[in-house]
Amino acid sequence: MEGLLSFLLFGGLFFLMMRYGCGAHMAHGGHGKHGKDSAGNNIDPVCGMEVDIKQGYGKMHEGLLYRFCSRKCLDQFEVDPKKYLKQSLQTSGGGS
Repeated sequence: MEGLLSFLLFGGLFFLMMRYGCGAHMAHGGHGKHGKDSAGNNIDPVCGMEVDIKQGYGKMHEGLLYRFCSRKCLDQFEVDPKKYLKQSLQTSGGGS
Protein backbone atom coordinates (compact mmCIF):
# COMPACT_ATOMS: atom_id res chain seq x y z
CA MET A 1 0.00 0.00 0.00
CA GLU A 2 2.85 2.36 0.83
CA GLY A 3 4.44 1.66 -2.59
CA LEU A 4 1.19 2.48 -4.39
CA LEU A 5 0.81 5.73 -2.45
CA SER A 6 4.41 6.73 -3.27
CA PHE A 7 3.84 5.90 -6.95
CA LEU A 8 0.64 7.98 -7.09
CA LEU A 9 2.33 10.90 -5.32
CA PHE A 10 5.27 10.73 -7.73
CA GLY A 11 2.90 10.47 -10.72
CA GLY A 12 0.90 13.48 -9.54
CA LEU A 13 4.03 15.54 -9.00
CA PHE A 14 5.35 14.52 -12.43
CA PHE A 15 2.03 15.51 -14.05
CA LEU A 16 2.04 18.93 -12.37
CA MET A 17 5.63 19.61 -13.41
CA MET A 18 4.94 18.67 -17.03
CA ARG A 19 1.65 20.55 -17.17
CA TYR A 20 2.63 23.79 -15.42
CA GLY A 21 6.39 23.67 -15.05
CA CYS A 22 9.28 22.88 -17.32
CA GLY A 23 7.23 20.80 -19.77
CA ALA A 24 4.44 23.34 -20.28
CA HIS A 25 5.94 24.85 -23.45
CA MET A 26 6.02 21.47 -25.19
CA ALA A 27 2.22 21.30 -25.47
CA HIS A 28 1.97 23.80 -28.33
CA GLY A 29 4.77 22.47 -30.50
CA GLY A 30 7.76 24.43 -29.27
CA HIS A 31 8.82 27.93 -30.17
CA GLY A 32 9.70 27.47 -33.82
CA LYS A 33 7.27 29.77 -35.61
CA HIS A 34 5.86 32.48 -33.35
CA GLY A 35 4.64 35.40 -35.46
CA LYS A 36 5.98 34.03 -38.71
CA ASP A 37 3.28 34.63 -41.23
CA SER A 38 5.51 37.12 -42.98
CA ALA A 39 6.69 36.43 -46.50
CA GLY A 40 10.35 37.24 -45.95
CA ASN A 41 12.75 39.01 -43.67
CA ASN A 42 10.77 42.27 -43.88
CA ILE A 43 12.13 43.06 -47.34
CA ASP A 44 9.99 45.34 -49.49
CA PRO A 45 9.21 43.23 -52.60
CA VAL A 46 8.93 46.37 -54.78
CA CYS A 47 12.20 48.19 -54.07
CA GLY A 48 14.15 45.59 -52.06
CA MET A 49 14.67 47.77 -48.99
CA GLU A 50 14.65 46.23 -45.52
CA VAL A 51 11.66 47.54 -43.56
CA ASP A 52 11.54 47.77 -39.77
CA ILE A 53 8.51 45.92 -38.42
CA LYS A 54 7.44 49.04 -36.49
CA GLN A 55 7.61 51.29 -39.54
CA GLY A 56 6.31 51.28 -43.08
CA TYR A 57 3.19 49.53 -44.32
CA GLY A 58 1.97 45.94 -44.23
CA LYS A 59 -0.25 44.05 -46.66
CA MET A 60 -1.65 40.52 -46.38
CA HIS A 61 -1.49 38.69 -49.71
CA GLU A 62 -2.35 34.99 -50.07
CA GLY A 63 -1.97 34.46 -46.33
CA LEU A 64 1.44 36.10 -45.99
CA LEU A 65 2.33 39.53 -44.65
CA TYR A 66 4.46 41.70 -46.92
CA ARG A 67 6.17 44.87 -45.62
CA PHE A 68 6.60 48.08 -47.62
CA CYS A 69 8.85 51.07 -47.00
CA SER A 70 6.37 53.61 -48.39
CA ARG A 71 2.81 54.07 -49.54
CA LYS A 72 4.13 54.38 -53.11
CA CYS A 73 5.63 50.86 -52.99
CA LEU A 74 2.44 49.48 -51.44
CA ASP A 75 0.33 51.06 -54.20
CA GLN A 76 2.61 49.61 -56.91
CA PHE A 77 2.35 46.17 -55.32
CA GLU A 78 -1.46 46.34 -55.15
CA VAL A 79 -1.64 47.04 -58.91
CA ASP A 80 0.28 43.87 -59.88
CA PRO A 81 1.39 41.69 -56.92
CA LYS A 82 2.54 38.78 -59.11
CA LYS A 83 5.06 40.99 -60.90
CA TYR A 84 6.81 41.86 -57.63
CA LEU A 85 6.52 38.40 -56.14
CA LYS A 86 8.29 36.93 -59.20
CA GLN A 87 11.03 39.56 -58.85
CA SER A 88 11.52 38.83 -55.16
CA LEU A 89 11.75 35.08 -55.85
CA GLN A 90 14.40 35.66 -58.52
CA THR A 91 16.50 37.89 -56.27
CA SER A 92 16.21 35.51 -53.29
CA GLY A 93 17.46 32.51 -55.22
CA GLY A 94 14.35 30.90 -56.65
CA GLY A 95 12.58 30.00 -53.42
CA SER A 96 14.32 26.66 -52.87
